[in-house]
Amino acid sequence: MSENPLLAGPSLRRLRKREGLTQAAMAASLGISPSYLNLIERNQRPLSARVLVQVIERFDFDPSSLREDEAIGGIDGLARRMADQRFADLGIDREELQEFLAAAPQAAAAFVRLYDNSHPGEERSDDPIGEARQAAERWQNHFPDLDHAAEELADQLRLSRGDISAALIERLREKHRLSVRVLPAEVIPGLVHRLDLHARQLQISEMLPGAARRFQIARQVGSIEQRDAIETVVAGANLSSPDARERFRDYVTDYLAAALLMPYSRFLRACEQTQYDLAVLQRRFAVSFDQLAQRLTTLQRVGERGLPFFNARFGRTGRMVHFTAGASGAMYPLDGARWPAWAPYAAFESRGTMLMQAVTFGEGEGPQRHWFTIARTVEVDGAACSARRSVVLGIEARFAGELAHARGVSLDVADAVPLGVGCPRCGRADCLTPAPARLASTPTV
Repeated sequence: MSENPLLAGPSLRRLRKREGLTQAAMAASLGISPSYLNLIERNQRPLSARVLVQVIERFDFDPSSLREDEAIGGIDGLARRMADQRFADLGIDREELQEFLAAAPQAAAAFVRLYDNSHPGEERSDDPIGEARQAAERWQNHFPDLDHAAEELADQLRLSRGDISAALIERLREKHRLSVRVLPAEVIPGLVHRLDLHARQLQISEMLPGAARRFQIARQVGSIEQRDAIETVVAGANLSSPDARERFRDYVTDYLAAALLMPYSRFLRACEQTQYDLAVLQRRFAVSFDQLAQRLTTLQRVGERGLPFFNARFGRTGRMVHFTAGASGAMYPLDGARWPAWAPYAAFESRGTMLMQAVTFGEGEGPQRHWFTIARTVEVDGAACSARRSVVLGIEARFAGELAHARGVSLDVADAVPLGVGCPRCGRADCLTPAPARLASTPTV
């Protein structure tokens, strides 16, 4: 996927004013014309690599400041906040938000700061789960240093088509003097795993299936060997409470475990070779459907990008319990959303089946967006009872032609199921949401 042009007008303008230069003086220093500099400052021309190098060399400029919008989640983070019903009557669309963020990133950051500190429904410093989720959003769920570290470790362990569990267990035993022991559920009640340093054991509940056991072993290897890398990411999030930091640490440790089981370059090649065939990818990397779905939201390495998926999970009551936007630009509320005609809800009635569906979602008062979604149920790892979740992967329909699972599904927007903006915020009398959904299905093993 091609990279976006670098529009850095406000940053360059602030640098020029800091140095006390006129446009003519700065242009002369950079070897460009004043009119060209004027176009760059007004975001009518991108900042070329040659000019960027000149700026860095002549003005001791930090290029990381060009990505200042990442602190608020980029255009997707801004759009999510603007989807608040208090702004619904303004009709602010995505294009207008892009212009706002490009022309006045500091003003956009000021709005986000004010919104986050005043909106009662937003993540606050006393909401550690929400604060950790917001930290992951700033990176768009991609942590490049962790991915590179995981690839190097996977290469050392030669984790490919061999017995992954055996290689991970041997690593724990040889390098860290830890054994892995599967225990009856009654021995560690209420737990799926436990690290017993006195016995030098990673203890795993017998209730965990194979993929979940491998994940926990990979998690333990990663947390020990990449402790410094994990702590660097956590420290960079600047979270306000120990609880929020601990939850974010758990999140990035899970990320590292998935990256170890599905090393970035090898995983992306497999995705492209199989046209993102989920059943094949599950078997090839010995992972569960929900582990695979979450990993697919992370493929955003510069120069080596995958398709931009989002991932969500629903409980049996229909409440969304997890949402990861990745680079998809999707915006959905974690509370209150109900779309009975959407595939994740129908999946509960079709256990063991993948359901494919094209839908349109309304986001605020902006234009509806066209998505292709894949849903199926998964069992909750380690649950003593029959707990179940519905997992959905989504991608904009314009990218879905590359997917094996889209074969036979119409990607014409006229054929998509309209889902509105979610029942609590919609109020449409003529809503088609309760009607039977148009689904295509593939049995899974």
